[in-house]
Amino acid sequence: MDIILIIIAALFMVLGLIGSFLPVLPGPLTSWVGLLILHLANTVPMDKPFLIITLIVAVLIWVLDYIIPAIGTKRFGGTKYGMIGTSIGLVIGLIAPIPFGVIIGPFIGAFLGELLNKTDSNTAIKAAFGSFIGFLTSAFIKFIVAVIYLGLFIGIVWDNSNAIFTF
Repeated sequence: MDIILIIIAALFMVLGLIGSFLPVLPGPLTSWVGLLILHLANTVPMDKPFLIITLIVAVLIWVLDYIIPAIGTKRFGGTKYGMIGTSIGLVIGLIAPIPFGVIIGPFIGAFLGELLNKTDSNTAIKAAFGSFIGFLTSAFIKFIVAVIYLGLFIGIVWDNSNAIFTF
């Protein structure tokens, strides 16, 4: 039974890596579920402080994932309208059945938000570019956390391999 749990946990770890770039899956949270499933195996000791700390980090990254593109918009000269447009564009990009909607959505949202604010098109383009940079930054952070969680997963499995793989 432990082997099955470890395989399922490994699948969640891989999904967490993929989810770092696909907004449909929250990457670090999915990886954390893999760590939780791993700790449910009888041969792996339950480490509650470890699970709580990694959960807090995963939730923090998940929240930042929605804030960072708006910060990027503001940093590149966008206004509150651009930041709101970025957030609306991100949600629409998630829902829209178009390829790369999550990248295009915040960009167009920031651009339209700035245009609604009667900002000139050059400033609007800068704000939209800031939104794109924010998205890339967010994806990079999520990927790094998912890779760290994968490293922790591998380390835990390695440390407990004698107990796990003994029949």
